Amino acid sequence: MEHKGKKILIADDEPDILEIVHYNLKQEGYDVYTAKDGDDALAKAKQLKPDLIILDIMMPRKTGVEVCSLLRGQPAFKDTLIVFLTAMSDESSQVDGLDRGADDYISKPISPKVLVSRVNALFRRTAKPDDGQDQVLRFDNLLIDPQQYVAKVNDEEVMLAKKEFELLYLLATRPGRVFLRNEILNQVWGNDVIVGDRTIDVHIRKIRQKLNMDCITTVKGVGYKFTV
Repeated sequence: MEHKGKKILIADDEPDILEIVHYNLKQEGYDVYTAKDGDDALAKAKQLKPDLIILDIMMPRKTGVEVCSLLRGQPAFKDTLIVFLTAMSDESSQVDGLDRGADDYISKPISPKVLVSRVNALFRRTAKPDDGQDQVLRFDNLLIDPQQYVAKVNDEEVMLAKKEFELLYLLATRPGRVFLRNEILNQVWGNDVIVGDRTIDVHIRKIRQKLNMDCITTVKGVGYKFTV
């Protein structure tokens, strides 16, 4: 199958959820592993180095948000896809999850088929092209390398989450051009993923903080542009 070799770790303290999600993703061709709490998720993530981690937020020992933060702080997991699967669907929880480095936020309850579709969509959008057309971008003291998913300021690597990097690269490919909010959502997150209105704002703020640069300008009521 096309997904053979892709490893997914699911962490949830509800055995029935683990069983259903595990079965459906396994049927799709993924290598699937499970964890029953936050500590178990951390240990297995370090052991397995999965391509995607699905975290319930409210888990014993460590919450999904805590697990996400700890993993994002380690270079080995900067490119790992992390998704929250949770019954906490309010906007503040969603923004907090994205702020901690999650790539997507899926609310329970969700049908197994829809969940599999969302997972497939995440892998499609994050697949690196093999045509060699992605160019390394250089702006004075900033370098953006899409082949390695690396951003450097003054030759020092800055750790960006995958969606933060993709957003920065999109804007930087056309300096001075204003990208509309819907355009950014479609190109970075895709049409088949529903995210909150503040998703872009959260990611822009994190990019500015991490780069310590004012290279992204907000065009009020319209969108964003990259300025050098």
